[in-house]
Amino acid sequence: MVYITEPEPTLCGVLHVVMPEDAKSSDDDMRVPESRLEEAANLCEALPVKLVWRDKVKLNKISSRTLLGKGKVEELAELMHEKEIDLLVVNANLSPTQQRNLEVALKVKVIDRTGLILEIFADRAQTHAGRLQVEMAMLQYQANRLVRAWTHLERQRGGLGKTGGPGERQIELDRRMIRDQIDRVKTQLDDVEKTRALHRKGRVKSGLPVVALVGYTNAGKSTLFNAVSGADAFVKDMLFATLDPLMRKIKLNSGREVIFSDTVGFVSDLPHELVKAFHATLEEVVHADLLLHVHDASSDEAQMQDQDVKDVLESIGADKLPKLNIYNKQDLARENPELDHTWEEPDGVETAAATGEGVDKVHDAIEAFFAASEKPFTFKVPASEGRKLAWLQAHGEVTSMELDGDTYDVEVVLAEEDAAIFETM
Repeated sequence: MVYITEPEPTLCGVLHVVMPEDAKSSDDDMRVPESRLEEAANLCEALPVKLVWRDKVKLNKISSRTLLGKGKVEELAELMHEKEIDLLVVNANLSPTQQRNLEVALKVKVIDRTGLILEIFADRAQTHAGRLQVEMAMLQYQANRLVRAWTHLERQRGGLGKTGGPGERQIELDRRMIRDQIDRVKTQLDDVEKTRALHRKGRVKSGLPVVALVGYTNAGKSTLFNAVSGADAFVKDMLFATLDPLMRKIKLNSGREVIFSDTVGFVSDLPHELVKAFHATLEEVVHADLLLHVHDASSDEAQMQDQDVKDVLESIGADKLPKLNIYNKQDLARENPELDHTWEEPDGVETAAATGEGVDKVHDAIEAFFAASEKPFTFKVPASEGRKLAWLQAHGEVTSMELDGDTYDVEVVLAEEDAAIFETM
């Protein structure tokens, strides 16, 4: 009999670093260290590791060699050995040299915040496009950190042709290899963007507006997506449960149809490599007709998460798009009456997507947004033109439809641009 044993889990520790400039900031300007540590721990638990230790440290000055002071590094080395930790996540941005020196001193694998988020994305990406985007981000990250991996940089290596000329050092060969990989992935991503552009062109041709969900990771976007659309997108109480964009055509209460899109969640200090690599995915947000900004109303950090999302939207050129605020997880928010709600927009929609509370209000809010830019039109449509009748019902609100002989007199509330499209059909 053969017994198959599960591999031992990677034991992980996380250290949140309060930088000197952060320590001087007021609580109004920044998240408290405890909440930053909690988020870092939650990020770690989104990976297949076992989190066994967490702590925070406040720096008075930064060591260019290891970020942390000598005494703290020695203390951490003993702790890593005592707890048999294999992986240390430093919740800060490390330079390549700092990362390498910490690994040597602590004798464990060390990754920083950017590396952690990249690892989560690499673990989660399901579609071909998603995996390509993660691979691009990883390559760009590695390209800037090659220096940390080599202790033999001065060793000369000769070669012919593409393997490098005489005297070319190993580091230069590795940089060339990564550049070649980046070029390969970029070519494939260009094909992905072309395919998505064709799909967007098809959606524009159909005339159906696109409503995209945006928000901080774990705000409940996928749960709301499922509740509103009746889809079965993957839902789990963890950060970055959704990476690949998902679209569904949904019918609102009036009969109007829209394209509903779920997108990747945002996070504070979202790595530049990811924003750049996920351009094709985030472009779905840029081209939306309406954004639904989903907030976790039960979070103490909701106001700061709101600003993080706005910062990312601005960085991708989507900050001027029309937006509706959805204040989700009201069932949990009611359990904490001390939460500050003064910053919330008064016209926002309150929901508890997990229980279905407020879902009809989301439908109504989307309907009201598009109806606000519409006006009534009257069309005569032959009874034999069922396709045209269906088009009007999908793109506007049909208020009256009476058969007069072989022709329907249709009164419909419709956007002017849609009316113009219909008249050319």
